[in-house]
Amino acid sequence: MNAHAPISAADAPDYAGLTVTPVSTVLGAEISGLDLRQPLTNEVVAAIRAALLRHKVVFFRDQDISHEDHVRFGKYFGDLEGHPVTSHVPGFPEILHIEAADGMKLREEIVPLVRVANKWHTDVTFRAAPSMGGVLRMRDMPPLGGDTLFADTAAIYRDLPQALKDKLASLTAEHDIIQSYGYRVDQAKRDELRAAYPLMVHPVIRTHPETGDKHLFVNKVFTTRILGLPEDEAKTLLADLLDRVKTPEYQVRFRWTPNAIVFWDNRATQHYATLDYWPLERIVERVTIMGDAPY
Repeated sequence: MNAHAPISAADAPDYAGLTVTPVSTVLGAEISGLDLRQPLTNEVVAAIRAALLRHKVVFFRDQDISHEDHVRFGKYFGDLEGHPVTSHVPGFPEILHIEAADGMKLREEIVPLVRVANKWHTDVTFRAAPSMGGVLRMRDMPPLGGDTLFADTAAIYRDLPQALKDKLASLTAEHDIIQSYGYRVDQAKRDELRAAYPLMVHPVIRTHPETGDKHLFVNKVFTTRILGLPEDEAKTLLADLLDRVKTPEYQVRFRWTPNAIVFWDNRATQHYATLDYWPLERIVERVTIMGDAPY
């Protein structure tokens, strides 16, 4: 699969009767023609997976699914996992209940704190096997704001100078759960998190296990340092790589509508939820699909 070629509707494969409409030439597509409240056939599940691999993030509109539907849909693509910090929907440990940054409920006194903490990221890279993907459902939508942005990490890698690609090919980086969540829990919880999630080392450039594409695999939330280089050089290099994710040409911006659902490939993207709706409320729910160890 050549994920680097410009995306167009004209050369799209057959998607088992679904309509898959690209929303940009870089990444992202809307899928229509199905009801996620109903069980899906193997053929339709395969078509959704194919669209996800091609477009890296897919969007569904007007899907008023139940919690049971949400869990069922996620399980079509793999086993589901919870989260060590973010709370879950009562009775559904597989579904995260997310308000604002890092799942924190907004209050006026913490808005400046969580806005600063809000950053581009790939989910749970503090795990030995970060998640394959996330399925996010809008539950309580603000009338203004709250868009989610996604960046194509294969496109970012593609545009790196060849000399830099060669340098990064053998480098690894450290990922730390405490960097993201340590500020919002007490010392006892930090100690618990450290014991459960020791510092994790992943390649700076990972190979996608299904497409074979190369992806930049460092992120602002969890990556603390690049290993194997002098400290100053490693710090400068990491800052440069993290800065590239901010380039709009690598991004797509999703404007939510009621009962919309987003399914992203966590191995191929970073995302950013804009916190621009305070004092309005935004509540989303996510199931997270287990992944494998990056290589």
